Amino acid sequence: MDKKLVIIPTYNEIENAEKIIRAVFSLPDGYHVLIIDDGSPDGTAAAVKSLMNEFPQRLFIIEREGKLGLGTAYITGFKWALQRDYDYVFEMDADFSHDPSDLPRLLQACVQGADFAVGSRYKDGVSVVNWPIARILMSYFASVYVRTVLGVRIYDSTAGFVCYSRKVLETLDLDAVRMKGYGFQIEMKYSAVKLGFRIGEVPVIFVNRKEGTSKMSGSIFGEAFWGVIALRFRKILPKSQKKLAD
Repeated sequence: MDKKLVIIPTYNEIENAEKIIRAVFSLPDGYHVLIIDDGSPDGTAAAVKSLMNEFPQRLFIIEREGKLGLGTAYITGFKWALQRDYDYVFEMDADFSHDPSDLPRLLQACVQGADFAVGSRYKDGVSVVNWPIARILMSYFASVYVRTVLGVRIYDSTAGFVCYSRKVLETLDLDAVRMKGYGFQIEMKYSAVKLGFRIGEVPVIFVNRKEGTSKMSGSIFGEAFWGVIALRFRKILPKSQKKLAD
């Protein structure tokens, strides 16, 4: 059976941590979960660790000191997964904005031929629940902006619900990823497409968090805006060629 890891970054997710872990483990096919907690002062890490005896060899945690950014959390998780021979690695939020029951749909897209699969809010119109209209418009047109500037056909480039096959993460130069916030999501998808990997976009319904506090900020969008322009002029090399170039 393929090994599957769901990476969930957390910062002050005490209301959601146990619930999201149990929701993933209730699915068939034996998903594993790696929590990457950035020093949550609310006890998120302790709540996760209290479950580890209940789910031995399925639940793991990496604790980091301070808020180091979404992108660095996922890069840390990707490297951890590659060292442990996982075949498929998922990105997912802790707050149930991504429905854990959609994980098998993303996996199936990869099994059927995609190299990585995106849970897309905009593949079939707009599928977002309980977001303010201003935020929906900002998110939607961010993806339009990315398609226009970078010339890639990705309907939801900022999506944080993704399944990567191992070969994508092995090929990408993870140490060269520069953006740390939600621009990280754009950079990862664009780099994978530029290196010839096939993307599958799976329509999902995105639901705004019911508990906890959003981590979104204006600076995150600012980084993405300028970062996309920089990406347009950057040469994307696979890790093997990058080492030769160095």
